[in-house]
Amino acid sequence: MEKAITVLVGAGSIGLAIIRRVSAGRHIVLADNSVENAQRAAKTLEDAGFECSVIPCDLGFKEDILRLVEFATSKGEVVNMVNAAGVSPSQAPVEEILRVDLYGTSVLLEEFGKVIAQGGSGVIISSQSGHRLPALPQEQNDALATTPVDELLELPFLTEINDTLKAYQYSKRCNVLRVMMEATRWGRRGATINSISPGIIITPLANDELHGPRKDGYLKMIEGMPARRAGTPDEVGDLAEFLMSSRGRFISGADLLIDGGCTASYWYGDLQYLKSTH
Repeated sequence: MEKAITVLVGAGSIGLAIIRRVSAGRHIVLADNSVENAQRAAKTLEDAGFECSVIPCDLGFKEDILRLVEFATSKGEVVNMVNAAGVSPSQAPVEEILRVDLYGTSVLLEEFGKVIAQGGSGVIISSQSGHRLPALPQEQNDALATTPVDELLELPFLTEINDTLKAYQYSKRCNVLRVMMEATRWGRRGATINSISPGIIITPLANDELHGPRKDGYLKMIEGMPARRAGTPDEVGDLAEFLMSSRGRFISGADLLIDGGCTASYWYGDLQYLKSTH
């Protein structure tokens, strides 16, 4: 009998929390820009009873994504795809953020939409940052959603971006719009695709920030949120598990904020002071 495959792109804390919840009895394909990171994750999963394969994949290169699709489908039928890979505004220049977070995610959605199993599902990890971008003109929304992937980076309003935070916000807004558009294609295979936009989630990277030179800003932000705390990867994992389970079959093309009310406070509450810096 052909194996059921779950694919995780980006073997970090959030991605692993999701994949553990949906992969019992399935073969996990772990794809990461760092093979060492993927191998460490595979060892942890295998010690917990999961079966894994590892493949290097730079999300920003279409060739790597096509190689991943070929590798995953050679193992069996892809029933779940999770993308938790990406770069942040403090990690990379504008060009790389757009190449990886915007273009790469768009390619991934398109290519896995061609092979996802009947009744399968996928989740893209976006960010609350996309919700801090004001409403865009409809023509920009349509362009981000429907422009052929290989032409995306040539959109005039994207080539004008010279700020890493703006590039990140546009990338995450694009993720949400591409998910909405791709849901119509995935639906022809009886499959669902959604995005999740986390806020401040405690991962090793976030923990470093909370104890680093910018900790005061982060702590002030947390204090101004309705939840008054940061989130955990497991909370994001629980939401993704619901979306990819039989209980979430009526949800597709949606984006779900899981940010402790941070976005609400950014627009209308105690965090409105951030608008001047964002």
